[in-house]
Amino acid sequence: MKVALGADHAGFELKERVKALLAELKHEVLDCGTRSTAPVDYPDFAEAVGLAVRDGKADRGILVCGSGVGASVAANKIPGVRAGLCHDHYSAHQGVEHDDMNVLVMGGRVIGESVALELVRAFLDAQYSCEDRHQRRLEKVKAIEQRYAGKRKNFQTAGEKALR
Repeated sequence: MKVALGADHAGFELKERVKALLAELKHEVLDCGTRSTAPVDYPDFAEAVGLAVRDGKADRGILVCGSGVGASVAANKIPGVRAGLCHDHYSAHQGVEHDDMNVLVMGGRVIGESVALELVRAFLDAQYSCEDRHQRRLEKVKAIEQRYAGKRKNFQTAGEKALR
């Protein structure tokens, strides 16, 4: 599986550990940054990961910021991205199985490394169930997204620059 991975400065160290786990598990990694603990803005990396997933450059994405909240909010602004903030095993796999979550978001200042790595495994091992009730709900979510999706502006965003 190809996984887009991104973090801000608060999530950098955990991102690097997740990156090592992904390599160990033989997944291909698209590292969208950041590359250090120097202060940066989480929306830039949330956008880069979200665009990689939306555009098919990655099968799934993983984001880490301080609490996970900001990156989750930012990633979910991109049509086609279903980012879930998870701090427990159940949410990480259930989000995929029931809601077709395609981006896992974690708070690097909220959970420890061992829990984070467990969540990554649960997220990557899970598959969308396609059961009628889940599909019906997902279609409703997509309909909401379509109702409120704005026209895309013709300029290159910071997230798109980070992917190049």
